[in-house]
Amino acid sequence: MRAYERLLKYVKFSTQSSDNSGLHPSTPSQFKLAEALAEELKEIGCEKVRISDKCYLYAEIPATKGYEEKKRIGFIAHMDTAPDFSGEGVSPIVTENYDGGTLPLSDSGRELSPKVFPHLPSLKGRTLITTDGRTLLGADDKAGIAEIVTLAERLISTGAPHGKVLIAFTPDEEIGEGADFFDVQGFGADFAYTVDGGPEGFLEYENFNAASASFTVNGFNVHPGSAKDVMINASLVAMEINSALPALSTPANTSGYEGFLHLTEMSGTVEKATLSYIVRDHDATLFQEKKRMLTAIADAMNKKYGNGTVVLEIKESYRNMKEMIAPHMHLVENAMLAARRVGLTPVVEPIRGGTDGARLSFMGLPCPNLGTGGYAYHGPFEHITAEGMDSVVDMLAEIVSIYKD
Repeated sequence: MRAYERLLKYVKFSTQSSDNSGLHPSTPSQFKLAEALAEELKEIGCEKVRISDKCYLYAEIPATKGYEEKKRIGFIAHMDTAPDFSGEGVSPIVTENYDGGTLPLSDSGRELSPKVFPHLPSLKGRTLITTDGRTLLGADDKAGIAEIVTLAERLISTGAPHGKVLIAFTPDEEIGEGADFFDVQGFGADFAYTVDGGPEGFLEYENFNAASASFTVNGFNVHPGSAKDVMINASLVAMEINSALPALSTPANTSGYEGFLHLTEMSGTVEKATLSYIVRDHDATLFQEKKRMLTAIADAMNKKYGNGTVVLEIKESYRNMKEMIAPHMHLVENAMLAARRVGLTPVVEPIRGGTDGARLSFMGLPCPNLGTGGYAYHGPFEHITAEGMDSVVDMLAEIVSIYKD
């Protein structure tokens, strides 16, 4: 079975994670996909297939005889889809021999257009898989799962020699909790790759240092007719806080290695207001400077309006995996070699985000990220090609082959 055929099955499972359920996994529906995948892996011939009570699925393919001492390579993908857009009732559309032009997404009123997605003409002649414009597709990261399962089937059915290969599918990556309960020791890999990136051939081993920051503003509300020199309007203080930030340090004004401060949510009354930000920078020094700036703003507001007016909470999320990958650059070099061997042009880019691999790298499992062949994740314009997925499977198989030598 080709990888895209598996993807078409997997996206039928609704597996959106939830930021605020407080559960692990955050949504019990993720277990349904895990159970289906476990059965499929067993049927293929994988061994030690197991699902943890937190919905982590593990499996392994034993080394072929004579290759037991080779490095143990793992491949990891996540089962959840992003809560940013509906993942319920996904109806993928397969367009064979795509013409590279504008493509209506069913009768939703939305369309894929080269004006918005200039790479689309490069996909001409391929089998394009899209949404119907009403949901996300779920190729992030069910494409990665499909490619890893297809790799497993290939290794077992062909008998190609290899060292031990480990497989893991995680929940809740999209809400930053995918590595929370990952059993690194039990997984048993020396090194691993997450298959959770963009176009085929893309490789990422640098990601943002990341934190969340929340301001709580405590106002003082009195009748507006007698408010002079007494009222503290929490909403206006919140606006003042945001105005104190660099105007161009936002996602819409940054790219590449540039970090940002991103206002994700705000609410307010005279009595109380809240501002929620995510803080990102590849450079550790600049990352610390951003956090110090937020602290300085909170201190300035409290000096102006009184202690306790502004409460700032900063919580670190993940760090740049580059420092953990640097001693193991063979992971990058071998992935690039594998890409070239299967006819892909390797592209190394920093992630303007994070992956499970970033946290896993700091948990003792160096873990760069590989592209799945997908585009425009987290929304109704998500798309991928069958041929791109085939190339990713070929690349994964080549990585396994390289590590057997």
